[in-house]
Amino acid sequence: MTAVEEEPPRALLAGASRRWVRLLPWAVAFVLSVALLPTTIQVLTADYGLNGGIASALAVAQAAPLLLAVVRPLQAWYVIFAADVAGALALLTVDFKEKLLWPFPPMEIVGYIGLCLALGLREPRRTLLLVWLATAAANVGLGFFAPNGTSAMNVLLTILSGVVLVLGGALRERYEAQRRLAEQETISEAERDRRTLLEERARIARELHDVVAHHMSVITVQADTAAYRLERLPPDVQEEFTSIAATSRESLGEMRRLLGVLRNEEANGELAPQPGLTRIGQLVEATARAGVPVEFTPCDADVPEAVGLSAYRIVQEALANVVRHAPGAPTQVSVSVSEPVAVAESAAESGSEDIARLTVLVVNGPSPQPPAAPLEEGGTGHGLVGMRERVRLVDGTLDAGPLPDGGFRVAAQLPLTEKDFT
Repeated sequence: MTAVEEEPPRALLAGASRRWVRLLPWAVAFVLSVALLPTTIQVLTADYGLNGGIASALAVAQAAPLLLAVVRPLQAWYVIFAADVAGALALLTVDFKEKLLWPFPPMEIVGYIGLCLALGLREPRRTLLLVWLATAAANVGLGFFAPNGTSAMNVLLTILSGVVLVLGGALRERYEAQRRLAEQETISEAERDRRTLLEERARIARELHDVVAHHMSVITVQADTAAYRLERLPPDVQEEFTSIAATSRESLGEMRRLLGVLRNEEANGELAPQPGLTRIGQLVEATARAGVPVEFTPCDADVPEAVGLSAYRIVQEALANVVRHAPGAPTQVSVSVSEPVAVAESAAESGSEDIARLTVLVVNGPSPQPPAAPLEEGGTGHGLVGMRERVRLVDGTLDAGPLPDGGFRVAAQLPLTEKDFT
């Protein structure tokens, strides 16, 4: 059985985004250690009259572990708590003035409060409660041995440590809550983007089903009627056409059952013919009636149905974004076909060739009344996602982004080749 290696503990505030915040615990611990070490030795020897060697040992045990508290505050507490109790017992062996604090001198209280803050920022509630109970028990127990009578000052450390532990714990829990909320928001945003992408792909698949179904239906009809349209067909050829028709009908039925899982009760108008290039003019007219001045350059080229459908949807999404995010902005819509150019000698040698492409361009200027919300906020949120998916479907390219004058440009190039969907 292999042992699981534990990750080394992280320093306090190590997850902070700013560097100075990450260095702050180390700076505070260093200052406290450097300041309290000589101060403790001086106070214990000069004011309390403790032996110099014992005072030095206590000072090191009480101040040096504060540096460890940045990484392991609970282990540092074990050492400092034992050293503080030992120091209180050591002071019982000397005769000091009644006005001096006992069992814990002021410099020990300062170091212990700093340690409690580190504990509150790292340890759970149960550990903090046990630390406070141990502190209170030590104060009560040592109170029975007070050399100059019982004083209210012997509970000072109990009160201050409790307050600091509660404060540190509250800060830690608040930070943890904010961290979990940020993580959940990140996960939710990723899931929302993924759901949007899947919904858009499902919508494209439903639309593409109608295009493919049309072609499959034509194949079926042609195969079924071949025996009547073509004279003197050999029996084996007729049997082949019959097999093609049967296979086409079976494939069409399987595709309809498969695509049925993508349909839902909210999908309306799926029995209508899918739009193409000839319907883009209607989109432009509807957008113009919505108050957006649009200039349209049409194209009457005969393109594959999948390409025509993709071009229509790209223009539809782009004009919808103009109406939603830049109302009243002057807009230009153009659809054109670039014919294949002569292949250069170097390109011919490499085996590459140029193909005809359908170029879809939608450019709008700045809105007379710029909206407060940027593109893709509000609405369905499917605009650019849908454009990218439709361009990817036909192996095209998409260039969409803001213009320097405040407008927006959408340019898509769709190759005019039938893509193999098998």
